Amino acid sequence: MRLAICPYMLKFRSPAKTSRETMTQKPTYLLKIWDERHPEVFGIGEAAVFPGLSPEADHRYEYKLIELLANIAIGRPTDLSRHSSIQFGLEQALRDFSSRGHRRYFESDFTSGQSSIEINGLVWMGNHEEMHRRMEEKINAGFKCIKLKIGALAWEEEVSLIREIRNRYTPDQLTIRVDANGAFNMDNVFPVLKQLADLGVHSIEQPIPAGNAELMRFICQVSPVPVALDEELIGIPSAEERRQLIDYIRPAFLVLKPALCGGFSGASDWIAAASDLGIDWWITSALESNVGLNAIAQFAATFSNPLPQGLGTGALFTNNFELPITLQGDRMHFLPDAPLDDNQFINLDWKA
Repeated sequence: MRLAICPYMLKFRSPAKTSRETMTQKPTYLLKIWDERHPEVFGIGEAAVFPGLSPEADHRYEYKLIELLANIAIGRPTDLSRHSSIQFGLEQALRDFSSRGHRRYFESDFTSGQSSIEINGLVWMGNHEEMHRRMEEKINAGFKCIKLKIGALAWEEEVSLIREIRNRYTPDQLTIRVDANGAFNMDNVFPVLKQLADLGVHSIEQPIPAGNAELMRFICQVSPVPVALDEELIGIPSAEERRQLIDYIRPAFLVLKPALCGGFSGASDWIAAASDLGIDWWITSALESNVGLNAIAQFAATFSNPLPQGLGTGALFTNNFELPITLQGDRMHFLPDAPLDDNQFINLDWKA
């Protein structure tokens, strides 16, 4: 078995703004696995590294990919416990190879075209007018659950946006999630939580920065609006440590990004622990190309989770890949009979 890697720069159609940064492009790495005896059949995966968020995103990242490449060639295992995005990409490539390169990672009613996945409509940060327009676009497109990125504007501006939309739609008509990306702190988070609860907001993701489990535990205990952990789940290497963390903090929800929380195997650990502890969860993409998004959607579809999932649509990038996933209203579909264009992968600059 052989492995090749290909760095790939995804380019945003419009700048993507969070409370941490504004992005115009994002690096990622594609992995290709094949048998030298049959090179025409290959599996594709995406090591969706996230600079500024993935702990492994440093100058040594490509060296780890080269180590994996060499070890695959000689059949030796590679420790990826602290390289979540590479674990994520390798699991995809191996699963795709085992399905003979049909980009089928997890078989279900979703991949047979018999079911679809409800997703939330993500509203990126911008000025007041931009965010208002984006909210209207999502609602008009049929989304019954929207998620707003907050923490970059003055709080009064952001809460006024939520108030405007809540005045028109009750919580039964429209679910509102907010994602703070750790924008608040001990001094200002509690009035924010109270206002969100008064407006019938479903949940807030990561209200304070990750790494302060004691404060996060306290917030989860007293918050009038349910709290979801997101960045808090990044960089926890073992199943036991994962369970201990959420058992201590006891959030209402987990937001699982496979590229950042241990790949599909790591996400499965989190789900098992959450289920044992009575904690709900949903699965979210993390600015992957359609390669990673396709695999995440298939993974999410294997669970009977009634909550809207946080899956991107692939429309963010100008140079994305064509794969058989599509959005109709607020539901993601897999098109089992759609033709696959392998040339878009074959013609890349692979390093083996």
